[in-house]
Amino acid sequence: MQKIWKVFEIGYLIIAVVFIIETILNWNSNRERAYLMLVFSVLAVFMYFFRKHFRKKNKNRN
Repeated sequence: MQKIWKVFEIGYLIIAVVFIIETILNWNSNRERAYLMLVFSVLAVFMYFFRKHFRKKNKNRN
Protein backbone atom coordinates (compact mmCIF):
# COMPACT_ATOMS: atom_id res chain seq x y z
CA MET A 1 0.00 0.00 0.00
CA GLN A 2 2.90 2.35 0.72
CA LYS A 3 4.17 2.01 -2.85
CA ILE A 4 0.83 3.12 -4.25
CA TRP A 5 0.88 6.27 -2.13
CA LYS A 6 4.44 6.99 -3.26
CA VAL A 7 3.35 6.70 -6.90
CA PHE A 8 0.61 9.25 -6.25
CA GLU A 9 3.18 11.58 -4.70
CA ILE A 10 5.35 11.35 -7.79
CA GLY A 11 2.24 11.94 -9.89
CA TYR A 12 1.71 15.27 -8.15
CA LEU A 13 5.26 16.29 -9.02
CA ILE A 14 4.74 15.31 -12.67
CA ILE A 15 1.53 17.34 -12.77
CA ALA A 16 3.37 20.32 -11.26
CA VAL A 17 6.07 20.11 -13.94
CA VAL A 18 3.44 19.97 -16.70
CA PHE A 19 1.68 23.02 -15.28
CA ILE A 20 4.98 24.92 -15.04
CA ILE A 21 5.72 24.14 -18.68
CA GLU A 22 2.22 25.31 -19.63
CA THR A 23 2.83 28.51 -17.65
CA ILE A 24 6.03 29.20 -19.57
CA LEU A 25 4.39 28.50 -22.93
CA ASN A 26 1.35 30.70 -22.22
CA TRP A 27 3.16 33.58 -20.49
CA ASN A 28 3.30 35.93 -23.51
CA SER A 29 0.09 34.92 -25.26
CA ASN A 30 -2.42 34.44 -22.45
CA ARG A 31 -1.31 35.89 -19.13
CA GLU A 32 -4.50 34.93 -17.22
CA ARG A 33 -4.14 31.28 -18.16
CA ALA A 34 -0.46 31.39 -17.24
CA TYR A 35 -1.30 32.66 -13.75
CA LEU A 36 -3.93 29.94 -13.37
CA MET A 37 -1.43 27.26 -14.38
CA LEU A 38 1.10 28.72 -11.95
CA VAL A 39 -1.42 28.49 -9.12
CA PHE A 40 -2.18 24.88 -10.03
CA SER A 41 1.52 24.01 -10.08
CA VAL A 42 2.02 25.53 -6.61
CA LEU A 43 -1.01 23.60 -5.39
CA ALA A 44 0.37 20.35 -6.84
CA VAL A 45 3.72 20.89 -5.10
CA PHE A 46 1.88 21.61 -1.84
CA MET A 47 -0.12 18.39 -2.26
CA TYR A 48 3.11 16.46 -2.84
CA PHE A 49 4.57 17.59 0.48
CA PHE A 50 1.22 17.17 2.25
CA ARG A 51 0.83 13.58 1.03
CA LYS A 52 4.47 12.79 1.78
CA HIS A 53 4.13 14.06 5.35
CA PHE A 54 1.03 11.98 6.05
CA ARG A 55 2.44 8.88 4.35
CA LYS A 56 5.52 9.00 6.59
CA LYS A 57 3.36 9.72 9.63
CA ASN A 58 1.20 6.70 8.83
CA LYS A 59 4.28 4.53 8.23
CA ASN A 60 5.79 5.49 11.58
CA ARG A 61 2.52 4.78 13.35
CA ASN A 62 2.33 1.28 11.91
